[in-house]
Amino acid sequence: MSSQPRCPYCRQFVYLDALRCPNCSAELGFHIVTRQFYGLRQGRTEIEGQNWYACSNRDWACNWLVWENAPAGRCFSCRLTRRRPAADDTVALEKLAKTEEAKRRLLLQLGDLGLPIIPWDLEKGGLGFDLLSSLSDGKQVRIGHANGIITLDLAESLDDRREALRVRLGEPYRTMLGHLRHEVGHYYQNVLLSDESSWAQCRGLFGDERESYKDAIARHYKLGAPADWHVNFISEYATMHAWEDFAETFAHYLHITGTLQTAAVIGIHLDAAVSNLRDTDVEPLESYGREPIQRLLNDWEWMSQAFNRINRSMGFSDLYPFTLVEPVREKLAFIHDIVTRAPLSPQEQLAIAFRPAHEPT
Repeated sequence: MSSQPRCPYCRQFVYLDALRCPNCSAELGFHIVTRQFYGLRQGRTEIEGQNWYACSNRDWACNWLVWENAPAGRCFSCRLTRRRPAADDTVALEKLAKTEEAKRRLLLQLGDLGLPIIPWDLEKGGLGFDLLSSLSDGKQVRIGHANGIITLDLAESLDDRREALRVRLGEPYRTMLGHLRHEVGHYYQNVLLSDESSWAQCRGLFGDERESYKDAIARHYKLGAPADWHVNFISEYATMHAWEDFAETFAHYLHITGTLQTAAVIGIHLDAAVSNLRDTDVEPLESYGREPIQRLLNDWEWMSQAFNRINRSMGFSDLYPFTLVEPVREKLAFIHDIVTRAPLSPQEQLAIAFRPAHEPT
């Protein structure tokens, strides 16, 4: 996000999920190309001579706009949802609305990073989402990724259910956005590592992903993580298999860059004279694409301490309850390298986003 989203009428700050301005009540739609809100009249608006319409899923809280020449009445984010609850399952659809909100936030961040997003209905192995609920028909929904398709259990949008799982699994952090960032890491591992040299470097840091995943799962849930896991890994789950270590690290890269970007956009910085943290002010950037990983991690070290202090002042747990030990920093450096080598231009991203859909081959 290059600027704070605001109402086009009264200039009030507007959250990314807003359907109406909280100040003047104007009906709004979010334009993914310019990252701005526009006013809607009878469900449409004109932007630079082109008509844009409200997404057909607006009744389920989607506020994105759809280009008049787009291949469907759904916005780009909704188009990526391959499977969703039945139309008469209103309880599950309410949970879908919150999860779709997290997905839109994910897609905006991926776009800001310039990462390619090829929809599942354009190419085999393209990105798609199956958003289902284990509470709908009693069948367990397994969160995971396979061949570009990310599956989430909408039941985890219930705070009590998600918190119970977090405690049972011994996790310090568990959110729907966190799930999305982790699972999309699996997708991008296959997209961004395109040559044997990159795979060899990846295996040197994260381990060999060709080892049996089935055996790794059985071992992890029987024995748990090694007692000294924190020496080399960002989380206990990352110790299970090389795939999971990569995905966990990728998710944290998105956590860090996304939070720093928000801090930069709203003007948060740390005054060295006041905070006494270091000799110079800490001024987060909207993008670290042209910066070395050291700048990114140094800014995050100080900003995360400040965010944790704010959370504690409200009686909450730390905003970022993780420690970035040196091996994890090396892994994050690898993620930073492959991400910053991948960017597409806005024109290239739009060409992908608005290509006509067809059955994947």
